[in-house]
Amino acid sequence: MANRDELVIIRGARSGDAAAQLALGKLYLFGGASLPRNMPTALHWLCRAATQGVEEAWQLIGANIPFEVAQPARAQALQWFVRAAQEGIPAAVRVLAQLRRVDPSPPATTGQVRQAVAPAMPQRAVPSSAPEAWRALEAEPDADQEELLRLRTMAAQGGDRDAQLALGLHLARMNSEGDRVESSSGTVNFKRALRWLAQAGEQGLADAWFAMSRIYIRPEFSQRSASEAQACLERAADMGHSGAQLECGIHAWRARRGAEDNDVRAVFWLQKAAAQGSAEAQQALDRIAPPPPPAGWADPLLPLLTREILSSQPLLAARIELAALFRLTRAEALLLDVKAADQGHCLVVDIRASYGRSKRRLVLVRTAAERQKLDRIVRLFEQVDADMEGNYRQRLYRLKSWLGADMMAAA
Repeated sequence: MANRDELVIIRGARSGDAAAQLALGKLYLFGGASLPRNMPTALHWLCRAATQGVEEAWQLIGANIPFEVAQPARAQALQWFVRAAQEGIPAAVRVLAQLRRVDPSPPATTGQVRQAVAPAMPQRAVPSSAPEAWRALEAEPDADQEELLRLRTMAAQGGDRDAQLALGLHLARMNSEGDRVESSSGTVNFKRALRWLAQAGEQGLADAWFAMSRIYIRPEFSQRSASEAQACLERAADMGHSGAQLECGIHAWRARRGAEDNDVRAVFWLQKAAAQGSAEAQQALDRIAPPPPPAGWADPLLPLLTREILSSQPLLAARIELAALFRLTRAEALLLDVKAADQGHCLVVDIRASYGRSKRRLVLVRTAAERQKLDRIVRLFEQVDADMEGNYRQRLYRLKSWLGADMMAAA
Protein backbone atom coordinates (compact mmCIF):
# COMPACT_ATOMS: atom_id res chain seq x y z
CA MET A 1 0.00 0.00 0.00
CA ALA A 2 1.26 3.48 -0.86
CA ASN A 3 2.54 5.63 2.00
CA ARG A 4 1.43 9.21 2.66
CA ASP A 5 4.01 10.87 0.37
CA GLU A 6 3.26 8.48 -2.48
CA LEU A 7 -0.49 9.08 -2.10
CA VAL A 8 0.12 12.81 -2.56
CA ILE A 9 2.03 12.09 -5.78
CA ILE A 10 -0.71 9.76 -7.03
CA ARG A 11 -3.41 12.38 -6.43
CA GLY A 12 -1.34 15.04 -8.20
CA ALA A 13 -0.70 12.77 -11.18
CA ARG A 14 -4.39 11.91 -11.51
CA SER A 15 -5.27 15.60 -11.40
CA GLY A 16 -2.97 16.27 -14.38
CA ASP A 17 0.12 17.70 -12.69
CA ALA A 18 3.07 16.98 -15.02
CA ALA A 19 5.70 16.94 -12.27
CA ALA A 20 3.62 14.49 -10.24
CA GLN A 21 3.13 12.28 -13.29
CA LEU A 22 6.89 12.21 -13.84
CA ALA A 23 7.51 11.40 -10.17
CA LEU A 24 4.90 8.64 -10.20
CA GLY A 25 6.34 7.18 -13.40
CA LYS A 26 9.80 7.08 -11.78
CA LEU A 27 8.37 5.42 -8.68
CA TYR A 28 6.85 2.64 -10.76
CA LEU A 29 9.95 2.46 -12.98
CA PHE A 30 12.51 2.07 -10.20
CA GLY A 31 10.31 1.04 -7.28
CA GLY A 32 9.28 3.20 -4.36
CA ALA A 33 9.13 2.81 -0.58
CA SER A 34 5.76 1.09 -0.83
CA LEU A 35 5.03 0.89 -4.56
CA PRO A 36 6.49 -2.12 -6.40
CA ARG A 37 8.17 -1.85 -9.80
CA ASN A 38 5.60 -1.97 -12.60
CA MET A 39 6.96 -1.21 -16.07
CA PRO A 40 3.61 -0.90 -17.96
CA THR A 41 2.27 1.50 -15.31
CA ALA A 42 5.53 3.44 -15.36
CA LEU A 43 5.25 3.76 -19.14
CA HIS A 44 1.67 5.05 -18.83
CA TRP A 45 2.56 7.87 -16.43
CA LEU A 46 5.78 8.80 -18.19
CA CYS A 47 3.87 9.10 -21.47
CA ARG A 48 1.36 11.38 -19.72
CA ALA A 49 4.20 13.55 -18.44
CA ALA A 50 5.98 13.58 -21.82
CA THR A 51 2.76 14.71 -23.50
CA GLN A 52 2.86 17.79 -21.27
CA GLY A 53 6.40 18.60 -22.41
CA VAL A 54 8.49 17.02 -19.66
CA GLU A 55 11.78 16.18 -21.39
CA GLU A 56 13.03 13.83 -18.69
CA ALA A 57 9.94 11.65 -19.15
CA TRP A 58 10.63 10.63 -22.75
CA GLN A 59 14.33 10.23 -21.95
CA LEU A 60 13.41 7.72 -19.24
CA ILE A 61 11.09 5.93 -21.66
CA GLY A 62 13.78 5.57 -24.28
CA ALA A 63 16.48 4.48 -21.85
CA ASN A 64 14.53 2.06 -19.64
CA ILE A 65 11.37 0.66 -21.22
CA PRO A 66 12.05 -2.70 -22.96
CA PHE A 67 10.50 -3.88 -26.22
CA GLU A 68 8.19 -6.34 -24.45
CA VAL A 69 6.53 -3.47 -22.58
CA ALA A 70 6.63 -1.01 -25.50
CA GLN A 71 4.98 -3.25 -28.08
CA PRO A 72 1.52 -3.53 -26.42
CA ALA A 73 1.51 0.25 -25.82
CA ARG A 74 3.10 1.28 -29.13
CA ALA A 75 0.29 3.67 -30.07
CA GLN A 76 0.89 5.61 -26.87
CA ALA A 77 4.67 5.31 -26.60
CA LEU A 78 5.95 5.24 -30.16
CA GLN A 79 6.51 8.97 -30.56
CA TRP A 80 8.61 9.09 -27.38
CA PHE A 81 10.84 6.25 -28.53
CA VAL A 82 11.31 8.17 -31.77
CA ARG A 83 12.27 11.29 -29.83
CA ALA A 84 14.72 9.36 -27.66
CA ALA A 85 16.23 7.59 -30.67
CA GLN A 86 16.75 10.92 -32.40
CA GLU A 87 18.81 11.99 -29.40
CA GLY A 88 20.97 8.90 -29.79
CA ILE A 89 19.78 6.96 -26.72
CA PRO A 90 21.04 3.43 -27.55
CA ALA A 91 18.20 1.48 -25.92
CA ALA A 92 15.60 3.50 -27.83
CA VAL A 93 17.34 2.83 -31.14
CA ARG A 94 17.28 -0.88 -30.37
CA VAL A 95 13.58 -0.92 -29.42
CA LEU A 96 12.63 0.97 -32.58
CA ALA A 97 14.57 -1.54 -34.67
CA GLN A 98 12.61 -4.34 -32.99
CA LEU A 99 9.32 -2.54 -33.57
CA ARG A 100 10.21 -2.30 -37.24
CA ARG A 101 10.64 -6.05 -37.48
CA VAL A 102 7.24 -6.88 -36.00
CA ASP A 103 4.17 -7.09 -38.23
CA PRO A 104 1.15 -6.09 -36.14
CA SER A 105 -2.32 -6.64 -37.53
CA PRO A 106 -3.45 -2.98 -37.96
CA PRO A 107 -1.88 -1.83 -41.28
CA ALA A 108 -1.71 1.77 -40.13
CA THR A 109 0.44 0.79 -37.18
CA THR A 110 3.02 -0.88 -39.41
CA GLY A 111 3.40 2.31 -41.40
CA GLN A 112 3.69 4.29 -38.21
CA VAL A 113 6.51 2.08 -36.99
CA ARG A 114 8.42 2.37 -40.26
CA GLN A 115 8.01 6.11 -40.25
CA ALA A 116 9.30 6.21 -36.67
CA VAL A 117 12.57 4.52 -37.56
CA ALA A 118 13.24 7.07 -40.31
CA PRO A 119 15.21 10.18 -39.33
CA ALA A 120 13.33 13.05 -37.79
CA MET A 121 13.72 15.42 -40.67
CA PRO A 122 11.10 16.46 -43.21
CA GLN A 123 10.62 13.70 -45.76
CA ARG A 124 10.26 15.31 -49.12
CA ALA A 125 9.69 13.71 -52.47
CA VAL A 126 13.00 12.32 -53.69
CA PRO A 127 13.57 12.03 -57.42
CA SER A 128 14.06 8.43 -58.48
CA SER A 129 17.31 9.51 -60.15
CA ALA A 130 18.86 10.81 -56.90
CA PRO A 131 20.70 7.56 -56.00
CA GLU A 132 22.04 7.26 -59.55
CA ALA A 133 23.10 10.91 -59.60
CA TRP A 134 24.82 10.52 -56.22
CA ARG A 135 26.71 7.40 -57.34
CA ALA A 136 27.79 9.07 -60.56
CA LEU A 137 29.07 12.14 -58.73
CA GLU A 138 30.75 9.97 -56.07
CA ALA A 139 32.88 8.39 -58.79
CA GLU A 140 34.24 11.74 -59.94
CA PRO A 141 37.60 12.60 -58.34
CA ASP A 142 36.99 16.38 -58.26
CA ALA A 143 33.30 16.34 -57.35
CA ASP A 144 31.67 19.34 -55.71
CA GLN A 145 31.45 18.25 -52.06
CA GLU A 146 28.39 20.35 -51.27
CA GLU A 147 26.48 18.94 -54.23
CA LEU A 148 27.69 15.46 -53.36
CA LEU A 149 26.39 15.82 -49.80
CA ARG A 150 23.05 17.15 -51.06
CA LEU A 151 22.56 14.23 -53.43
CA ARG A 152 23.71 11.73 -50.84
CA THR A 153 21.23 13.12 -48.32
CA MET A 154 18.40 12.96 -50.86
CA ALA A 155 19.26 9.38 -51.75
CA ALA A 156 19.41 8.44 -48.06
CA GLN A 157 16.03 10.06 -47.39
CA GLY A 158 14.67 8.04 -50.27
CA GLY A 159 15.74 4.83 -48.54
CA ASP A 160 18.93 3.99 -50.44
CA ARG A 161 20.94 1.93 -47.95
CA ASP A 162 24.33 2.67 -49.51
CA ALA A 163 23.62 6.39 -49.27
CA GLN A 164 22.48 5.98 -45.67
CA LEU A 165 25.74 4.22 -44.85
CA ALA A 166 27.82 6.85 -46.64
CA LEU A 167 25.94 9.68 -44.92
CA GLY A 168 26.35 8.06 -41.51
CA LEU A 169 30.08 7.63 -42.06
CA HIS A 170 30.35 11.23 -43.26
CA LEU A 171 28.59 12.54 -40.15
CA ALA A 172 30.85 10.43 -37.92
CA ARG A 173 33.94 11.47 -39.92
CA MET A 174 35.11 7.87 -40.24
CA ASN A 175 35.58 5.25 -42.94
CA SER A 176 33.98 1.82 -43.07
CA GLU A 177 36.84 0.35 -40.98
CA GLY A 178 36.16 2.81 -38.16
CA ASP A 179 39.27 4.91 -38.75
CA ARG A 180 39.00 8.67 -38.33
CA VAL A 181 38.80 10.71 -41.53
CA GLU A 182 39.81 14.34 -41.43
CA SER A 183 37.34 16.70 -43.06
CA SER A 184 37.37 20.45 -43.39
CA SER A 185 33.57 20.75 -43.64
CA GLY A 186 31.25 20.50 -40.66
CA THR A 187 31.68 18.84 -37.29
CA VAL A 188 31.23 15.31 -36.01
CA ASN A 189 27.65 14.40 -35.13
CA PHE A 190 27.59 10.88 -33.74
CA LYS A 191 23.89 10.92 -32.86
CA ARG A 192 22.77 11.74 -36.40
CA ALA A 193 25.33 9.27 -37.74
CA LEU A 194 23.85 6.49 -35.62
CA ARG A 195 20.35 7.21 -36.96
CA TRP A 196 21.43 6.82 -40.57
CA LEU A 197 23.69 3.85 -39.87
CA ALA A 198 20.88 2.08 -38.00
CA GLN A 199 18.63 2.43 -41.04
CA ALA A 200 21.33 1.08 -43.35
CA GLY A 201 21.99 -1.78 -40.94
CA GLU A 202 18.32 -2.72 -40.79
CA GLN A 203 18.41 -2.98 -44.58
CA GLY A 204 21.16 -5.60 -44.36
CA LEU A 205 24.46 -3.70 -44.50
CA ALA A 206 26.96 -5.31 -42.14
CA ASP A 207 29.33 -2.36 -42.60
CA ALA A 208 26.74 -0.12 -40.94
CA TRP A 209 26.57 -2.25 -37.78
CA PHE A 210 30.36 -2.41 -37.67
CA ALA A 211 30.60 1.38 -37.95
CA MET A 212 28.05 1.74 -35.14
CA SER A 213 30.20 -0.48 -32.94
CA ARG A 214 33.14 1.86 -33.59
CA ILE A 215 31.08 4.91 -32.61
CA TYR A 216 29.88 3.38 -29.34
CA ILE A 217 33.47 2.84 -28.13
CA ARG A 218 34.67 6.32 -29.06
CA PRO A 219 35.79 8.03 -25.83
CA GLU A 220 34.56 11.40 -27.10
CA PHE A 221 31.01 10.09 -27.64
CA SER A 222 28.83 11.27 -24.75
CA GLN A 223 26.79 8.05 -24.80
CA ARG A 224 29.72 5.66 -25.01
CA SER A 225 28.60 2.10 -24.26
CA ALA A 226 30.74 -1.02 -24.41
CA SER A 227 27.66 -3.27 -24.30
CA GLU A 228 26.03 -1.49 -27.25
CA ALA A 229 29.31 -1.65 -29.16
CA GLN A 230 29.50 -5.41 -28.58
CA ALA A 231 25.86 -5.90 -29.62
CA CYS A 232 26.45 -4.01 -32.88
CA LEU A 233 29.69 -5.90 -33.46
CA GLU A 234 27.95 -9.27 -33.08
CA ARG A 235 25.18 -8.12 -35.43
CA ALA A 236 27.80 -7.28 -38.06
CA ALA A 237 29.54 -10.61 -37.49
CA ASP A 238 26.25 -12.48 -37.93
CA MET A 239 25.86 -10.72 -41.28
CA GLY A 240 29.28 -11.93 -42.42
CA HIS A 241 31.56 -8.95 -41.72
CA SER A 242 35.08 -10.41 -41.60
CA GLY A 243 36.55 -7.71 -39.35
CA ALA A 244 33.66 -8.05 -36.89
CA GLN A 245 34.05 -11.82 -36.84
CA LEU A 246 37.76 -11.45 -36.08
CA GLU A 247 37.07 -9.02 -33.24
CA CYS A 248 34.30 -11.20 -31.79
CA GLY A 249 36.65 -14.16 -31.85
CA ILE A 250 39.53 -12.33 -30.18
CA HIS A 251 37.19 -10.80 -27.57
CA ALA A 252 35.68 -14.20 -26.72
CA TRP A 253 39.13 -15.77 -26.40
CA ARG A 254 40.35 -13.05 -24.03
CA ALA A 255 37.21 -13.49 -21.92
CA ARG A 256 37.54 -17.28 -21.61
CA ARG A 257 38.39 -17.08 -17.92
CA GLY A 258 34.98 -15.58 -17.25
CA ALA A 259 33.20 -18.44 -19.03
CA GLU A 260 34.96 -21.62 -20.06
CA ASP A 261 32.93 -22.08 -23.25
CA ASN A 262 34.11 -18.71 -24.56
CA ASP A 263 36.92 -20.55 -26.32
CA VAL A 264 34.30 -22.43 -28.35
CA ARG A 265 32.71 -19.10 -29.36
CA ALA A 266 36.14 -17.71 -30.18
CA VAL A 267 36.94 -20.59 -32.51
CA PHE A 268 33.52 -20.26 -34.18
CA TRP A 269 34.06 -16.61 -35.12
CA LEU A 270 37.72 -17.05 -36.03
CA GLN A 271 36.84 -19.89 -38.39
CA LYS A 272 34.28 -17.65 -40.06
CA ALA A 273 36.83 -14.85 -40.49
CA ALA A 274 39.57 -17.23 -41.68
CA ALA A 275 37.21 -18.65 -44.30
CA GLN A 276 36.99 -15.12 -45.74
CA GLY A 277 40.77 -14.89 -46.04
CA SER A 278 41.74 -13.24 -42.75
CA ALA A 279 45.36 -14.18 -42.10
CA GLU A 280 45.19 -12.80 -38.56
CA ALA A 281 42.19 -15.04 -37.79
CA GLN A 282 44.02 -18.08 -39.18
CA GLN A 283 47.07 -17.32 -37.04
CA ALA A 284 44.87 -17.04 -33.95
CA LEU A 285 43.19 -20.36 -34.82
CA ASP A 286 46.57 -22.07 -35.16
CA ARG A 287 47.51 -20.86 -31.68
CA ILE A 288 44.21 -21.92 -30.08
CA ALA A 289 43.81 -25.24 -31.89
CA PRO A 290 47.14 -26.23 -33.50
CA PRO A 291 46.99 -28.34 -36.66
CA PRO A 292 47.03 -32.09 -35.89
CA PRO A 293 50.19 -34.20 -36.37
CA PRO A 294 50.46 -36.08 -39.66
CA ALA A 295 49.99 -39.50 -38.04
CA GLY A 296 48.65 -40.94 -34.79
CA TRP A 297 48.59 -44.15 -32.80
CA ALA A 298 45.19 -45.19 -34.22
CA ASP A 299 46.13 -44.96 -37.91
CA PRO A 300 47.64 -48.49 -38.14
CA LEU A 301 44.55 -49.91 -36.45
CA LEU A 302 42.05 -48.74 -39.07
CA PRO A 303 42.74 -51.66 -41.48
CA LEU A 304 42.04 -54.06 -38.58
CA LEU A 305 38.47 -52.83 -38.17
CA THR A 306 36.84 -55.78 -39.89
CA ARG A 307 33.13 -56.32 -40.25
CA GLU A 308 33.25 -58.74 -37.33
CA ILE A 309 34.80 -56.13 -35.03
CA LEU A 310 32.40 -53.45 -36.22
CA SER A 311 29.45 -55.65 -35.31
CA SER A 312 30.81 -57.05 -32.01
CA GLN A 313 32.54 -53.90 -30.70
CA PRO A 314 30.91 -50.96 -32.54
CA LEU A 315 31.66 -48.35 -29.84
CA LEU A 316 35.32 -49.34 -29.54
CA ALA A 317 35.69 -49.30 -33.33
CA ALA A 318 34.05 -45.85 -33.46
CA ARG A 319 36.47 -44.51 -30.82
CA ILE A 320 39.47 -45.81 -32.77
CA GLU A 321 38.13 -44.17 -35.92
CA LEU A 322 37.56 -40.93 -33.97
CA ALA A 323 41.14 -41.02 -32.66
CA ALA A 324 42.52 -41.46 -36.17
CA LEU A 325 40.28 -38.73 -37.56
CA PHE A 326 41.12 -36.05 -34.97
CA ARG A 327 44.48 -37.29 -33.62
CA LEU A 328 43.20 -37.98 -30.12
CA THR A 329 45.41 -39.61 -27.52
CA ARG A 330 44.49 -43.08 -26.37
CA ALA A 331 42.99 -41.78 -23.11
CA GLU A 332 41.05 -39.09 -24.95
CA ALA A 333 39.69 -41.57 -27.47
CA LEU A 334 38.53 -44.01 -24.78
CA LEU A 335 37.05 -41.49 -22.33
CA LEU A 336 35.65 -38.73 -24.52
CA ASP A 337 31.92 -38.01 -24.14
CA VAL A 338 31.33 -37.84 -27.88
CA LYS A 339 27.84 -36.31 -27.74
CA ALA A 340 28.87 -33.52 -25.36
CA ALA A 341 32.15 -32.87 -27.17
CA ASP A 342 30.59 -32.16 -30.55
CA GLN A 343 30.03 -28.40 -30.94
CA GLY A 344 29.42 -28.44 -34.66
CA HIS A 345 32.54 -26.57 -35.72
CA CYS A 346 34.89 -28.21 -33.21
CA LEU A 347 35.31 -30.92 -30.59
CA VAL A 348 35.76 -29.99 -26.94
CA VAL A 349 38.17 -32.65 -25.73
CA ASP A 350 37.83 -32.59 -21.94
CA ILE A 351 38.42 -35.78 -19.92
CA ARG A 352 39.76 -34.14 -16.76
CA ALA A 353 36.98 -35.59 -14.62
CA SER A 354 38.16 -39.15 -15.41
CA TYR A 355 41.81 -38.57 -16.27
CA GLY A 356 43.40 -35.93 -14.10
CA ARG A 357 46.61 -35.61 -16.09
CA SER A 358 44.79 -34.39 -19.20
CA LYS A 359 44.09 -30.81 -20.29
CA ARG A 360 41.04 -29.36 -21.93
CA ARG A 361 41.62 -28.58 -25.61
CA LEU A 362 39.74 -27.87 -28.82
CA VAL A 363 40.03 -29.81 -32.05
CA LEU A 364 38.70 -28.17 -35.20
CA VAL A 365 36.33 -29.88 -37.62
CA ARG A 366 38.11 -28.68 -40.73
CA THR A 367 36.41 -30.38 -43.70
CA ALA A 368 33.01 -31.55 -44.81
CA ALA A 369 34.32 -35.13 -44.87
CA GLU A 370 35.32 -34.88 -41.20
CA ARG A 371 31.91 -33.44 -40.37
CA GLN A 372 30.15 -36.29 -42.16
CA LYS A 373 32.17 -38.98 -40.36
CA LEU A 374 31.69 -37.26 -37.00
CA ASP A 375 27.92 -37.09 -37.53
CA ARG A 376 27.85 -40.84 -38.16
CA ILE A 377 29.85 -41.55 -34.99
CA VAL A 378 27.71 -39.20 -32.88
CA ARG A 379 24.53 -40.94 -34.08
CA LEU A 380 26.00 -44.24 -32.94
CA PHE A 381 26.67 -42.94 -29.42
CA GLU A 382 23.24 -41.34 -29.18
CA GLN A 383 21.71 -44.81 -29.15
CA VAL A 384 23.60 -46.07 -26.08
CA ASP A 385 24.14 -45.13 -22.45
CA ALA A 386 27.66 -44.03 -21.51
CA ASP A 387 27.66 -46.40 -18.49
CA MET A 388 27.52 -49.39 -20.85
CA GLU A 389 31.20 -48.90 -21.73
CA GLY A 390 32.40 -48.97 -18.13
CA ASN A 391 35.26 -46.99 -16.61
CA TYR A 392 38.67 -46.25 -18.11
CA ARG A 393 40.24 -49.51 -16.93
CA GLN A 394 37.46 -51.57 -18.43
CA ARG A 395 37.63 -49.72 -21.74
CA LEU A 396 41.42 -50.02 -21.86
CA TYR A 397 41.22 -53.76 -21.06
CA ARG A 398 38.72 -54.22 -23.88
CA LEU A 399 41.09 -52.45 -26.29
CA LYS A 400 44.07 -54.53 -25.16
CA SER A 401 42.11 -57.77 -25.43
CA TRP A 402 41.11 -56.97 -28.97
CA LEU A 403 44.55 -55.82 -30.10
CA GLY A 404 46.76 -58.30 -28.29
CA ALA A 405 49.90 -57.49 -26.35
CA ASP A 406 52.24 -56.99 -29.31
CA MET A 407 49.94 -54.71 -31.22
CA MET A 408 49.11 -52.77 -28.05
CA ALA A 409 52.77 -52.14 -27.35
CA ALA A 410 53.19 -50.78 -30.88
CA ALA A 411 50.18 -48.55 -30.46
